[in-house]
Amino acid sequence: MQSTKRDYYEILGVQKSATLDQIKKAYRELALKYHPDRVPHEQKKEAEEKFKEISEAYAVLSDSEKRALYDQYGHSGIDQKYAYEDIFKGADFSGVFRDMGDFGVGGGLFDEIFSDLGYDVFGRGSGHRGGRSRRGRDLQVATDITLEEAASGTEKTIILPRYEICKTCSGSGAKPGSKKITCPQCRGSGHTVASNGFFQLTQTCPRCGGEGSMTQTPCPDCRGEGRIKQTHKIKVKIPAGVDTGSHLRVRGEGEAGTAGHGDLYVIIEVKPHTVFQRHHNDILTEVTISLTKAILGGEIEVPTLDAKVTMKIPSGTQSGRVFRLKEKGIPDVHGRGKGDELVKIGVEIPTHLTAEQRRLIEAFAKASGEEIDKDSFTDKIKRTFR
Repeated sequence: MQSTKRDYYEILGVQKSATLDQIKKAYRELALKYHPDRVPHEQKKEAEEKFKEISEAYAVLSDSEKRALYDQYGHSGIDQKYAYEDIFKGADFSGVFRDMGDFGVGGGLFDEIFSDLGYDVFGRGSGHRGGRSRRGRDLQVATDITLEEAASGTEKTIILPRYEICKTCSGSGAKPGSKKITCPQCRGSGHTVASNGFFQLTQTCPRCGGEGSMTQTPCPDCRGEGRIKQTHKIKVKIPAGVDTGSHLRVRGEGEAGTAGHGDLYVIIEVKPHTVFQRHHNDILTEVTISLTKAILGGEIEVPTLDAKVTMKIPSGTQSGRVFRLKEKGIPDVHGRGKGDELVKIGVEIPTHLTAEQRRLIEAFAKASGEEIDKDSFTDKIKRTFR
């Protein structure tokens, strides 16, 4: 019997000479693209199949022994030596995804993806047989804060829609008082088995969801789902020092599951500021001073994140010089000190001079030994093209 499976290299879109790093990169990109939680609901079934296919291809091609066997004998060599569950043993998925944050969805360890889809492929009893209790899904939400809030810390109220266990049926999906019957598809086992002659695939029963039983009368409130979507207001404390991309974990504020709530991950976005630019824990601002202040020196007022402060300008300050105000920046989020404020000086050159001002500047230039050009720009043009 000839295998009708697609070529593993073709599935991942790599050449047969591809290195392990190239295989990991190709798998990562495809897994992110086809993860069922990242596609519209109507494409979920197709995405699940695609996700299984690329994961199986990676599990074989990332293992030197399995890959050599596949290169020599094709699918038949793999199918005859390994059960479907064994194909995935030894595959370094953790090396491809450090955590589920790479997916932008909730989750824990990488192998939970497969149990979420109802497949027991790791040989640890991770399928849904018997209505396994499971923790609710983690959620992710983004929130904007100002630079001042990032510097001082703040508290935000997050409006979060999430699924909660239905109180009417306590999550069973059945109308209170109604009786359950044995699932006619799995006959009470909670799973179904598919075989192609070489291996068997155990899958959660799609009809009863792994419970082994089902109700004939669904709960009128959740319509048999066992959970209801509700909107919650959650107060989140944001510590001082966070920056764009910072992740805050709020335990127990994710979706509800039979084994408890998942967690909520809050992603921070710091809005651009009109006066300051942030560089790690330092902030930069630009201040323009007069020509006389640059020459003679003096004091100026400089904005900070708290209030204006007085800063001394030494005589002879050049345009572009940067002064440092100690500990006027952003505190380190881990408590290791505070950044500084960098003040870049710009010198304003006057464009319109009175006769007296021009006379005094010419006198200064003459005293400095500089040659004075008394012609105007217009006079120079006329003389050039005469």
